[in-house]
Amino acid sequence: MPSFSRSLVRGPFRGVAWLGGLIAWTAAALTGAVLAVFFAATVLALLFMSGVVVALTAAALRARRAVRPARVDPDVIEARHMGGHSWVAYGWDGRR
Repeated sequence: MPSFSRSLVRGPFRGVAWLGGLIAWTAAALTGAVLAVFFAATVLALLFMSGVVVALTAAALRARRAVRPARVDPDVIEARHMGGHSWVAYGWDGRR
């Protein structure tokens, strides 16, 4: 009993099968090439965005170091917002 693959090779449709295989192989190769280019572009875009984030972080840290605190008025107290309607004030009880 002949196998299935041998019957295609010896059958009357061997040219059509060969052409179908060639078309399928070409479509797979083109799809792979397009996906490779797409993913390479994605990696480059991620690298570019990472570089921008690192550059902005470096600029922010450099600017933070360059800014000197202004002179503080001794009559002004510090208050921090704790959420909702809650505030906490520092330095108001130690003066005078």
